[in-house]
Amino acid sequence: MLSIKDTLEKDKASNQQVRQEDLPREGFHLDHVKMYWKQFAYQVKEDGMETFYNALIKRDPVLKSEEILELTVDNLVQQNYIQTHLLTFKEFMRKQLNNYYIDIELIQAAPDEEEVKFLTGKDKFAALARKNPNLHTLKNRFNLDIDY
Repeated sequence: MLSIKDTLEKDKASNQQVRQEDLPREGFHLDHVKMYWKQFAYQVKEDGMETFYNALIKRDPVLKSEEILELTVDNLVQQNYIQTHLLTFKEFMRKQLNNYYIDIELIQAAPDEEEVKFLTGKDKFAALARKNPNLHTLKNRFNLDIDY
């Protein structure tokens, strides 16, 4: 039995295969990726999507392979939010870089091991002094009392 619907679906499928092969696949440089990455980030900010903007600006894109870019996000909430808008982002990057084989993967960042909550002023001073030993010199020179 011959059906018009089946014929149209087969025709549409064959057209899509031809189109996929005809799409441009130009090489690109990481500097161009960063430039268009930031351009898209500012467009997203103007559209009111601050979460997406912050994720794009916080870390630079990583070129995982020749055509796979990696976007690192902070947490699962951010990942789920961005996942809904990822197709638009991919289309933008593909068009700008003239490479329709680019893919963008979301990777969740490892949690920080040293998440310190300071209980006293002395603890806070010790943590800051580890980063900048000159604080001990200032404390001693000006006879400062850190035990408040």
